Amino acid sequence: MTTISKRYDFVLFFDVQDGNPNGDPDAGNLPRVDAETGHGLVTDVCLKRKVRNFVGLSKSEQAPYDIYVKEKAVLGRAHVEAFKELKIELGEGGKKEISNKIAEALSDLALPEGLSVSEEENDSGEVKAFLNVAFDFDKKLLAEFWKENKTFATSNKEAKSLIDNLSKSVKSRKPKAEETEQGRKFMCEKFFDIRAFGAVLSLKSAPNCGQVRGPIQFTFGRSVEPVIALEHSITRMAVATEAEAEKQGGGNRTMGRKSTVPYGLYRAHGFISAPLAEQTGFCEEDLHLFWDALKNMFEHDRSAARGMMATRGLIVFEHNSKMGNAPAHDLFDRVSVKRATPENTPARKFSDYRIEINETSMPEGVRIIRMV
Repeated sequence: MTTISKRYDFVLFFDVQDGNPNGDPDAGNLPRVDAETGHGLVTDVCLKRKVRNFVGLSKSEQAPYDIYVKEKAVLGRAHVEAFKELKIELGEGGKKEISNKIAEALSDLALPEGLSVSEEENDSGEVKAFLNVAFDFDKKLLAEFWKENKTFATSNKEAKSLIDNLSKSVKSRKPKAEETEQGRKFMCEKFFDIRAFGAVLSLKSAPNCGQVRGPIQFTFGRSVEPVIALEHSITRMAVATEAEAEKQGGGNRTMGRKSTVPYGLYRAHGFISAPLAEQTGFCEEDLHLFWDALKNMFEHDRSAARGMMATRGLIVFEHNSKMGNAPAHDLFDRVSVKRATPENTPARKFSDYRIEINETSMPEGVRIIRMV
């Protein structure tokens, strides 16, 4: 796959109707708003999340389009898997033969990750039981495990002693510089979002895969006009517990609140660097998938909270060189939004606006592509 050889800058327009495009957890999940101007905001992190979700759905989260930062992910596991695939040893685990009695007692417990019991047949055909601990076993899990299994620890002191001593034998080692680089390259090849957006892969709790600076960056999305954040009372005709039902005397209602923006058209800017794409392996196929994600990311992100959201414009400035042929801000200034209805009336639909592009006297080597 050929890495991209041109710089791209783009303007993304999307809108929301009767929904919350990006709630602020520090403000009761109210829509984000610039306190001084009243313009609505959507973070770059939110936009990248939607791209990740679309790519994950369309490619079933399979390499080379797997997603590194995804819901409920434990990032360190991907690092360990990478080094296992590369056959790079990162330490020594432990293994000790145990009696069948202890093996049977442990089989009834949910052992912490990295600790296991196995059976092996020796040369004489005899089956022996073994207690195994992985090199990356987190000893903090053991303290929690004994706290949850106090009765077992008290009545099976021999088993507890075996596990405690074996966990102490674990030895880990830091990867060498060349091994870290191999891990970085592996992660870039496997995960689309690392190739596209970059990632900090130097975790303290996992093998070091370095740091990756991604070729694609977003600005915040900002509404073209001030927005109004509304709060609505909502009612559920049911309660969760018997206590609530008794308290209401059979009324059985639960009150809640929902925040929405009646309408807002948002504009975000993006940048794609060819030199950084060479470092991560971001290729032409990845680029086509990224454009597809921007065009369709709201189609598979529906919820009552987000109302009606859609991509309304994607204007791409394609340079014919790796480093670019004109400053991004000059190109972005060529894209403007005008009201198609009187400005003293509130906008409530996309047709209230008109997106205009100034294509006169374009800088040499820059081509405009209107994808949406």
